[in-house]
Amino acid sequence: MDEFEDGILNNELRDEDQFEVRLRPQKLDEFQGQTAVKDNLKVFVTAALGRDAPLDHVFLSGPPGLGKTTLAGILAHEMGAEFKVTSAPALEKPKDLAGLLTSMSEGTLFFIDEIHRLRPAIEEMLYIAMEDYELDWIIGQGPAARNIRIPLPPFTLLGATTKPGKVAGPLYSRFGITVRLELYSEEEILLVLQRSARLLGIRCSDEALRMLARSSRGTPRVANRLLRRVRDFAEVLHDGTIEEPVVTHALKRLYIDSIGLERHDREILKTIIRNYGGGPVGAETLAISVGESIDTLEDFYEPFLIRSGLLKRTPRGRMVTPQAYAHLGIAHTGTEDNGNEPLLF
Repeated sequence: MDEFEDGILNNELRDEDQFEVRLRPQKLDEFQGQTAVKDNLKVFVTAALGRDAPLDHVFLSGPPGLGKTTLAGILAHEMGAEFKVTSAPALEKPKDLAGLLTSMSEGTLFFIDEIHRLRPAIEEMLYIAMEDYELDWIIGQGPAARNIRIPLPPFTLLGATTKPGKVAGPLYSRFGITVRLELYSEEEILLVLQRSARLLGIRCSDEALRMLARSSRGTPRVANRLLRRVRDFAEVLHDGTIEEPVVTHALKRLYIDSIGLERHDREILKTIIRNYGGGPVGAETLAISVGESIDTLEDFYEPFLIRSGLLKRTPRGRMVTPQAYAHLGIAHTGTEDNGNEPLLF
């Protein structure tokens, strides 16, 4: 199993992951936000424990940074089960998956991140493994080849993805529990920051944390990252306590504005306004204009811009809203949506 431990399984954490691990809750009651999701999962976990049966397979989806991996680890802890972690790109051949499945103990929670990127051959192996707890394996080649079924201990598959629409229907239908994580509200992010500051022993005011919450894009991972960086500014340039002036100074140095837009977010909006008259502009054209891939544009930047009311998708392409003009301090004449040639200024 050495090759699995070194490459396919990610149980050993890298140094840069240690900070996040320190902040990860271990129980559902400690997990901030996503109240409806937590309440349902408590029922499912309690029912499974009462039957002394594995938890049904769980499908986790939602934007990055909302806690899908953390939630998977919590479920393993609540079930008192072994937790194995891998990602779909690491499973290159069927034998990789076979090695992991046959080495698991009963009740193991097996987490596959980016499950939408599974190779077709591996995905098909999972169908039987999930339904019948058996591994379909072919021995030999040519006329001498024969198929055997290898029994597996009952386990729970946890699949996580930021792109649920790209998961094959037959695979998705085999998950008994589906969970969609939504972006956090400002109050929920504030609770996350208060907990993180308490665990890390950071001195800060509630007003300063609320400023950070407004700039965290509704994402706990972003909130904790900002808390780290502001702590650095507080310790080096101030007295170590995070107050509102410290947050203001730090965010300015990081080019993050009051609602969480970073430099590249603003550049996307300005590009649509200046080069394409406010829109509409196609995703491919916009991606080329700002030097990003379409996937990065659609998965990372656009969701927050749309949720903030600064960008909208139309059948004709992306368009900025009047709120975006106001936020950027650019005059809005109300005539930009004319479908004419790009403005050259």
